[in-house]
Amino acid sequence: MPKKKVGIIFGGKSAEHEVSLQSAKNIVDAVDKDKYEVVLIGIDKQGKWHINDKSSYLINEENPTLIQLNKSNEAVAIVPGETDHQLVKATDAGMLDQLDAVFPIVHGTLGEDGSLQGMMRIANLPFVGTSVLGSAICMDKDIAKRLLKAAGINVANGVAFSRANRDQVNFDSVKAQVGVPMFIKPANQGSSVGVSKVSTEVEFAKAIDQAFQYDQKVVIEETLKGREIECAVLGNEDPKSSVPGEILPQTEFYSYESKYIDETGARLEMPAQLSEAEVEKLQKTAVEAFRTLECEGLARVDFFLTEEGEVYVNEVNTLPGFTRISMYPKLWELSGVAYPELIDQLIELAIDRHQNNSTLKSAVWDEE
Repeated sequence: MPKKKVGIIFGGKSAEHEVSLQSAKNIVDAVDKDKYEVVLIGIDKQGKWHINDKSSYLINEENPTLIQLNKSNEAVAIVPGETDHQLVKATDAGMLDQLDAVFPIVHGTLGEDGSLQGMMRIANLPFVGTSVLGSAICMDKDIAKRLLKAAGINVANGVAFSRANRDQVNFDSVKAQVGVPMFIKPANQGSSVGVSKVSTEVEFAKAIDQAFQYDQKVVIEETLKGREIECAVLGNEDPKSSVPGEILPQTEFYSYESKYIDETGARLEMPAQLSEAEVEKLQKTAVEAFRTLECEGLARVDFFLTEEGEVYVNEVNTLPGFTRISMYPKLWELSGVAYPELIDQLIELAIDRHQNNSTLKSAVWDEE
């Protein structure tokens, strides 16, 4: 059988640009070369799309702090609609080969918030991961936790403020609601970007200013005391959860650096040392959260497990990291799904969903 052409879209304008480069490298290295032909599409920090050569698409690829996209001279654009060739060269409008699927591994803003997913929907391209609605929901910590709470799933107590009501953000009133220390987060950022843990009014003011640099809305939450557990979820209509793993931060909290740069910033215990009942409860809740938030394909569900045995969902990440120290692929490998097989399943899930969606009627004239 001919190889399927899979576009790997990576990079992007968000604060997680470098993480995306690391994730892309791991996916490219692990994908089954006998089954797939990879087309690399790198997005630089200015938002320009590049067709990259596999031999030279990264600079300093082994150094997470210095890694960079090697910009090419071949810019690319997307043509929407039912076309045979959705990608064209921006320089001469030359058509590129049709892609069978896209693996978007653009973390953060404009990558996992539904924006990129909406563009791929319009371009009629099958793509890995959650579609527009679920991506947007999970990216917004405020909205996601409202929905989880409404579904009966435990979440941290918190409040949210937009720029429009920023003048109502008062340390004493927030402290009365969530206590100290508290976490202050941009509502629509991932990977602990812009997150602060604060206890004093001075720290509070500085953290609010920082969080508003990244988003128009800020979430302030209580500090939950418990073990930090993660489950990886895989599937569309019938999602399954991996065995749970535990994050043992070696710093104040599981920061951006601990997740992606400093390999000594956290210790990963896989599988987590849990009772059979705890494992079952975590896996069940992971799938419930996945479904509640309209996820598809993949997600990593992050929990706090308290001493009393209560499970709290902290975050559902629809495009988790695929770096060499990332939990998502490691948990599936531990659960019996090797890295190449995981990528294969994700691509097949994307193609299956696209084929199912193509059978739906989209307008009145479909009946003519």
